[in-house]
This record gives sequence, structure tokens and C-alpha cells, in this order.
Amino acid sequence: MAEMMRFLDRRRPLVGLGVLSAISLVWACSSSSGGDPPPTVDAGTDAGIEPGAELLGGETTIVDSTSNAFTFAARNLDDDARGAFALGDHFFNRNWVTAPASASGNDGLGPTFNATSCSACHFKDGPGRPPTSNDEKFLGLLIRLSIPGQDAHGGPLDEPNYGGQFNHQAILNVPSEGTSSVSYVEVPGTYADGEAYSLRRPEYKLEGAFGPFASSMMTSPRVAPAMIGLGLLQAISEETLSALADENDRDGDGISGRPNHVWNIRAQKATVGRFGWKANQPTIEQQSAGAFQGDIGITSELDPNENCPAAQTACKAAPSGGTPTDGGPHEPELSNQKLDAVTRYGMTVAVPARRNWTDPVVREGEQALAQAKCTSCHVAKVRTGVLDGYPALSNQTIRPFTDLLLHDMGPELADGRPDFEATGTEWRTSPLWGIGLTQVVSRHSFFLHDGRARGFAEAILWHGGEAAASREAFRTMPKVQREALIKFLESL
Repeated sequence: MAEMMRFLDRRRPLVGLGVLSAISLVWACSSSSGGDPPPTVDAGTDAGIEPGAELLGGETTIVDSTSNAFTFAARNLDDDARGAFALGDHFFNRNWVTAPASASGNDGLGPTFNATSCSACHFKDGPGRPPTSNDEKFLGLLIRLSIPGQDAHGGPLDEPNYGGQFNHQAILNVPSEGTSSVSYVEVPGTYADGEAYSLRRPEYKLEGAFGPFASSMMTSPRVAPAMIGLGLLQAISEETLSALADENDRDGDGISGRPNHVWNIRAQKATVGRFGWKANQPTIEQQSAGAFQGDIGITSELDPNENCPAAQTACKAAPSGGTPTDGGPHEPELSNQKLDAVTRYGMTVAVPARRNWTDPVVREGEQALAQAKCTSCHVAKVRTGVLDGYPALSNQTIRPFTDLLLHDMGPELADGRPDFEATGTEWRTSPLWGIGLTQVVSRHSFFLHDGRARGFAEAILWHGGEAAASREAFRTMPKVQREALIKFLESL
């Protein structure tokens, strides 16, 4: 409750109101900002439009196309769930500080880290972006590190001197792991109609502070994904995902999606991966705990160890923000209560409704997407199952435009770094819902796992491997059809 009081106190427009009134007003603001009742279409007026096609998140969908469109709770949450959302929102936006601090429970940052809060990378719950100049520090983009081999649970094996993730920031009196920069090389291309385009290929440079990197080191740059609709993706049953998979391409369409199987810490066994660019996390809770530890340096019950390899002695000697125990290690810096709050927040961030979905050009673009067989992987419609503890997310017809499966995307997008069962050329199909609001919410239009694509067309033109035929279908379309397909993506 103390945390909730501090959160409410930060909302200055509520000063002077009683606590209960304040809570009600916060919830009311979220609800009213979600807009009027969800839009619907009378199928009888146009048989070509599927009723509910605009409700990407089913009954959880909110109606908002402003810069706050990714920040609302699912429309159909009850009051208790909205309270949990508000508390988790507070922790998601909190800046963590160095331990020990006078504000107990706020400390434990680092010793090495990439960001001081979740929202620093997920600005307004939108996707992160790469640096736009050589001297801009990495924030919404991180670099995963590993060497050949697997850990005890089948995951990547950490680089010996730098661990599993390159941390370029550190607390006072602890050296950071070094510096990183990215530059780009333009790659020219031509549409079938003769129009020229250019793609940009990133080239990364890492300078380590603790000696040379392992000669066999593999790297994987990854931008922070958008936070919307994650709980709905967790609510899709494993049976549904298995039905979408076609690992051996038995239907001969050239698409062979397969699930990643990753270590589930709670279950203590391998389960289907759903989150992250290579589907390397099974649940939002585990994804959140991993981000706290890897990105901010905050330990939790699921990830109790700091990222301090043996060579980083100052890091290992730095004070912990966890409560000391009698003769044993410190308690984790993130309590289970806070991890649960952030998890519930991440599970219930709403998906905005589509805009202009009845526009004839948008509808033409939707047909072009299907004709190019993009929807073989970016599956338009899925039914969620029953998710314990989340009735609002259960039994929803959603339109995420993903199958959550791994696909070979070819050598041009390959990172060459395996991640559990994902190979160096495989990536999870990224959801497309909300993608049309990226510019409005996140103030950029950089797409793909490393943000190399400067807009929708470049993102499509980078596709290779199993998606090469779809890319060629787009490249050889008449310009008016390409523009219609882009219009459709802008409506999501």
C-alpha cells in the first residue's frame, strides 16, 4: 500500500483528493482514455469485412491512437486487476538507485547495467530503437554475448569475461564492461518496376574493459520489443502453437515454423518459448526477471546472481541492495511482490484497435499481404485458451499477426548465435499488432530485431530464408499494390 501511495502522489492532478477517490480517478482516466465503446462493423452492410476485425486484442482492445496508445490496461479488466496494473506500472517506471540507499527497496542498481528503469528502454511501452549516430549510447538496443556450447539447461553459454550481455554502464567505483557503437553500410536494391531502394546493414564495434573477448564469441543485437498484448500471447495454448507448426514442411509451402523449447525456471523443465526475438523465454514473469537482472542489474528469486564474471572484481565486491541474511547470501533485490506486480502489468497492457480498417486501399493491402503469403507466419487470427488467474485474457479471439514460431530468415538477418533450439538464422515471427502506431508512440520507425529497417518496406525487403518468396512477391508488386500493403500495416 505504501508503494501505491507514493505512486498516486506522483500524479499531481490528484493532490487534494482522498485516496479512494484518487484510485477511482486513476482507473477512470485509464478507462476514458481507452475511448468510447469498441468500434464494430455491421457485417450486413459490407459482407467483405469480418465483424470485429478491428479488435486486435479481442475484448481487451482499447481505442486510442495517441502517443499514449500503448500505456492502457486491457479494457475488460476488473477493479482488482486494474489495481494490480497500476502498481506494476509504478515499478515499471521506477528508476533504481545504487545500494545502499535511504529509500529501502529502491536500491540495487547494477553493479553493471544498461538502463536504470524498464521504461527507459520501453518508452511509453513502445519498442526501443538503435542509436542514430556513432556517439549515441545504446539504450533501447542491447548486445547478447555467448560462446559455442550450452549451459546446464540448454541455453547459450556466457562469454567468460563479460557474461551473457554487454553492460556499458556501471555504478560509482565499478568499471563498466566497455563501450559499443554501430555504423551502417548502405545496400542498394531495385524493385521490379525499376524504382531504386536502399537498405542499411549494421556493423557493431565493442571495446571491452576486461581483456579481449573470446575468439569464438557470438553476438546478437536486440531492440526492446513493445509491451502490448503480451498476456494474450501467453494465453495461447501449446496445442494451438503445435497445430501451427510444420517443422518438416509437410505441406510443401516452403514454410517450416517450429516452437523453441526453453528452460522454464518455475516448472523446472523445458517448455515452449514465446517471448524475446528468438522465443527464448516461456513466460512474462521469467522475461521480466531476466530483464531486471540483465538490463538493470536487479536480482530476483528467478535470477538471484549478479552479472559479475570472475574478472570483474569490483563488480563482485559491490554492495547488494538485498536484505542481508544471517551468515548467508543477501535476499534478492527485487521482492516477489514487486516481481509479481510487474508481471501482472506486463500481462495486461492493452492492444489498441485498428484505424481505417474499412478503407478500400487498406483492404486491398490486406489482400496483398495474404497473396504474398506473409500470413503463413504472421498468422492473422488466433483463439486464446484458458489462462489461470487471467480471466480477461482467456477465450479471446485475437489478431496478433504472429505464430510465435521460429523461422529461418536467411543469412542476411542471421546473428549466427544459437539460443536454446533456435539456430543462428532463426527468429520468432514478430507480432504486427500496434506496429502502425510505432512512430506516434515511440517517435521512430525502426523495425526488425536490431532496428536496422527504416520503415515497413525495408523490413519486408530484409526478409530471406523461408520468407524469401514473400519478399520477392512484395518486390515485384506494382507500386500501387506495395503502397496499399504498407497502408494496411499502418492500420494495425
